[in-house]
Amino acid sequence: MPIAPGQPALIAVAVATLWAEPSAPGPEDRLALGVPSAIREWVARLTNEIRAHGLKGRVRSQCLLGTRVEVETIEDQWAYVSCTAQQTAGWVPIDQLVYPAEDDSAGKVHLVSATATAIRDEPGGDVAIPGVTLGTRLRVVGPGYRGWLPVALPGPRQPGWVPQRDLGAEPIDEVKRPNPATAMIAAGLDAVKLAQQLLEIPYLHGGVSAYGIDAPGLVWIVYRQLGIDVPRFNDALMETGESVDFDELHPGDLIFLEHGGDKKMPAIVAERGQTDLPEVIFSSPVYGKVVIESLKHSELGQIASCRRIPTGP
Repeated sequence: MPIAPGQPALIAVAVATLWAEPSAPGPEDRLALGVPSAIREWVARLTNEIRAHGLKGRVRSQCLLGTRVEVETIEDQWAYVSCTAQQTAGWVPIDQLVYPAEDDSAGKVHLVSATATAIRDEPGGDVAIPGVTLGTRLRVVGPGYRGWLPVALPGPRQPGWVPQRDLGAEPIDEVKRPNPATAMIAAGLDAVKLAQQLLEIPYLHGGVSAYGIDAPGLVWIVYRQLGIDVPRFNDALMETGESVDFDELHPGDLIFLEHGGDKKMPAIVAERGQTDLPEVIFSSPVYGKVVIESLKHSELGQIASCRRIPTGP
């Protein structure tokens, strides 16, 4: 069935970029527009200046494989879609979408835990979808075979296969939460470990993948990996959870501070000693990548907010 306005669709590539207009991509962006979408190669060819500033006004966000979107308008070979999961909308090449299959809710949803993996047409076979990234949700639809698991592909296609080691051990809805007394600490430490896994990933305005990521995108993907949905963008992110005093910050909490011209940039608290200022992990347009560094005394007056993400059900 063809993609049509007023109908749902699924993202059919590992990472689809939501563009502000069909005319927003330039010749240097063609790698991001294909099937498959070569996001790693696209990001690698962009300069730091373009990744940090040149995509502003052109890129709104990105959606991962299997994300459900609503098609609002079709223009030539482009579709304007809304993504409820991120509370945003943008244009994608229509070839990067598929119509959902009737049984698209079958199976148990697992998260990709590897930084990147590929879906193959059979165990150890040819690559069907390359570049599937951390945080992607895949439905396991059958028993494993020699270290491989069958997963549903978007649309009416046969299942693909991924290495079992590249998926989270438990389905999202069966992950055991610690008791309330320790849930906050455990989730915070897990958030820090996940953020550390993404150190050195290039900064990319609008990015949410392990190939390129912006500051709120880092928070979004880290907590998504913990099964916790948080807002995608700074303003809404600053309102989520609860406010905490700077002196009460724990690992996994968020600090919003001025950095690179952004007065609300989120950073994840990594560690706090008895006297030293805490280390924070953030995706920096200034450094051009995800970094970890200690807060400076000169930055304390620039903190706009400190928040704690809820970890309960």
